[in-house]
Amino acid sequence: MPGPQRKILKMSSEFRSPQELVSNANRIVVKVGTSILAEAPTEGHICRVTRHCVQSVASMVGSLWKNKREVVLVTSGAIGVGMGILKLKRRPRELAKLQAAAATGQGLLMQWYTARFEEDGLHAAQILLTRGDLEDRRRYLNAKATILTLLKAGIVPIINENDTVSSEEIRYGDNDLLSAHVATLVEADLLILISDVDRLLGTPEPLRIITKITPELERLARGTTKVISTGGMRTKLEAAKIVMASGIPMVLINGRGGYDLVEMIWAGEDRGTWFLPEKGSRLRGKQRWLAFTGKPAGMIQVDAGAKAALLTQGRSLLASGIHRVNGGFRSGDLISVRDETGREFARGIVQYSSAELERIRGLKSDAIAALLGRKAQEVIHRDSLVILRE
Repeated sequence: MPGPQRKILKMSSEFRSPQELVSNANRIVVKVGTSILAEAPTEGHICRVTRHCVQSVASMVGSLWKNKREVVLVTSGAIGVGMGILKLKRRPRELAKLQAAAATGQGLLMQWYTARFEEDGLHAAQILLTRGDLEDRRRYLNAKATILTLLKAGIVPIINENDTVSSEEIRYGDNDLLSAHVATLVEADLLILISDVDRLLGTPEPLRIITKITPELERLARGTTKVISTGGMRTKLEAAKIVMASGIPMVLINGRGGYDLVEMIWAGEDRGTWFLPEKGSRLRGKQRWLAFTGKPAGMIQVDAGAKAALLTQGRSLLASGIHRVNGGFRSGDLISVRDETGREFARGIVQYSSAELERIRGLKSDAIAALLGRKAQEVIHRDSLVILRE
């Protein structure tokens, strides 16, 4: 079954409501948490991820495909399925035990999804990612090409973090964050987080539409205390910050309401919490990777004049404005750009190594050419630079 025709959306003032955003969303990332894939526990019993819950999610995703939407599913649940098989009452804290649970549950989880998708005439493909897969630019582009090829062929990409091999250093640790990075990777039109809550932070009067993540909201955010889950509101806010800055709307909805989720979204019912990006905030392709996904290999600190040239004049970064270099990096690496107070305000691909920058920082182009024996170039070209929003 070939994928639906892809139309490019322009995130601008033409969208005036969440429902209009949904109706125009052709490529959607759906993230489902373990709490939705698990039956509510009864007294004395373990909270288990079940085939019934998994296949209910698959049915919903299948409905989106029938509505001519391309859907990428980011799913938790492998560890939860493994916990049931291993008869564990709480999510393990030790990495080796987490990996054992994931290895035990991953195959069965995919089997449940695949069987349900086949009933709708859909095929599914499993993709396991680590943070390192997306932080490396070449591997990031490979992952993007794979997912887009699957979508074009009408195959449902099912993505999970590769918990069986990830070390603490390369783990996202929560699929809220992974789903946000996947949404930017595939240039999605909408991110749907399906949880067991439909309001932000459990406030008495739910906030239905949020256009800015304020420090007050971040202070209120808390993690989770569920025995089989990670994340909580804190990671949902982090996910929202990533996609909103990329011009992608996000909705947090409750998957336990006993209603048709697809029908609810398309009918525009007043449910869930919507995170809507500012007008004109849509970062594209390489800029998204620079801003949110790539891992800086080092840092440079610039003076006020250089900062102003980058922020207000759209200029490239020159060596004359640099007064500090930190870290060992090579030409072609991603680096962080900080101001005189140490605040990061930009990132970009550097065209000199850290050793070379130590020699030429603060120098004009003529002096650089004489010192290095070749024509001076921009430290970071404007096309390889992204300004970070506050």
